[in-house]
Amino acid sequence: MELKGKTCIITGASSGIGESLAREMAAQGATVVLAARRQEKLDKITHEINNSGGNALALRTDLTDPNQCRTLITNTIETYEHLDILILNAGVSMWTPFENIEDVSFFEEIMATNYMGAVHCVHAALPHLKTVRGMIVNCSTAQALIGFSNHSGYVASKHAIHGFLDTLDMEQEGSIQFLEVIMGWIRGTNLRSNAFGDHGRKMGETKREHSSNSVGLEECTNGIIRGIINEKKTVYIPWKLRLVPFLDLFMKGYIRRKIIRAVRSE
Repeated sequence: MELKGKTCIITGASSGIGESLAREMAAQGATVVLAARRQEKLDKITHEINNSGGNALALRTDLTDPNQCRTLITNTIETYEHLDILILNAGVSMWTPFENIEDVSFFEEIMATNYMGAVHCVHAALPHLKTVRGMIVNCSTAQALIGFSNHSGYVASKHAIHGFLDTLDMEQEGSIQFLEVIMGWIRGTNLRSNAFGDHGRKMGETKREHSSNSVGLEECTNGIIRGIINEKKTVYIPWKLRLVPFLDLFMKGYIRRKIIRAVRSE
């Protein structure tokens, strides 16, 4: 799939992976629609893209509001007349053992953003994507495939969207394309600082250093874009994550011990 001339919606585009994707895809000729809650940040990024010769539009969108999800798609179609790529990148995480949580109600926000927000966007976008055999890109994580200590609500949301899109892929029988990006720890995002802690509040800045196995934002962005251009079904960043399904099936005890040690070291 050539990016030039394509219209692409990117959720969670005000920072991190979403922002990086918007800038690079615009540089390669795509029209990018940036969706997130922070209007000021969106305006700054789109202004810089447009001043650099790209084509970008900022649409403030709260994915926990179904009406705003539908409006995002409607406004994109009204402005550009077609939609080729929907990138589901927005997400909120957590970092605490389940038994330490005082009030689990923040799980509802995690599910509303990571799962239902994506579902509402896909539901509104699907008819438009089918007219051009477009693509849905799910920026996901290895936690969509296996359990992960201290991330119970986040893992549940990622399992949910993985299962939803896998089922939708079967139902569509090739009428649109699906790309799932399985990522590990990525440097240069605010996912960790925005993660919920045991009191149901965002953790904020942390002194924890990223794992030595983490991947930089540029490498991650390039890997996702290569997957889109080459019309892949799955991309693993870093590549060794492709071993996760095999290890979980045949060496479950081993991979669980590795995860527990990795979480403790973080």
